[in-house]
Amino acid sequence: MVYFIKFVYSFVLPPGLFIVLLLVLSIWLWRKVRRASLLLAVLTILFYLSSTMLVSGALIGALERTYVQPSDPQGDVIVVLGGGATRATPDLDGQGNLSGGAANRLLAAARLHRETGLPILFSGGQVYSDSGNEADIARRQLIALGIQEPSILVENRSLNTEQNAEYSAELLKQKGLARPILVTSAFHMARSVHEFRHFGVDVLPYPVDYRTDEDWSFSVSKLTPNADAVSTTGTALKEYLGLLAANILR
Repeated sequence: MVYFIKFVYSFVLPPGLFIVLLLVLSIWLWRKVRRASLLLAVLTILFYLSSTMLVSGALIGALERTYVQPSDPQGDVIVVLGGGATRATPDLDGQGNLSGGAANRLLAAARLHRETGLPILFSGGQVYSDSGNEADIARRQLIALGIQEPSILVENRSLNTEQNAEYSAELLKQKGLARPILVTSAFHMARSVHEFRHFGVDVLPYPVDYRTDEDWSFSVSKLTPNADAVSTTGTALKEYLGLLAANILR
């Protein structure tokens, strides 16, 4: 009964509510303008599917399985890619915080640093005027986590993955570092590796921040619409488009 209630409830709030309303409108239009009704019905089905973990999980899971997290990573530096930051949100020792995905990447890098003793290079700038500078915030938070400042390198100019790779490659060359362990979200790793290789850097992928389980399988709950699934679908589609563009342009 609990799961049935959860299933029904998912259609009472957005995005499920919008799907129900679109479906009702499609049925009503069917009696008036059948061609428009059919188009609306198709769009409704696509919207519904994109709002389920069944579809979003399959889309992003395929990206996440491109690389496997190595059990004993070897290199001479840990390169972490940013993924968004706020500018004026309070933190314990300053203003600005990394977004969820970027924070997960930072924590994974900090743990790797403690295991390996390798320096950390965090790459990411201020993408928008109202967002925070990712690398500067990361440096402050790494120091707060107990990592010594000499072990922290920052690249705080990049605005996208291509620039992450380009500017990090320049800094790595300046510092004489040639075997980077690349840390980013698992769904983002394939495009990131492609960009770094384009700029002549052979990285060891260390994917983190997974969105799907390794033993991902079907369950009825994955058919319920929810806002997180819509966001995940959008993230996955953005990565596929980014990979396509990178392969065409490179």
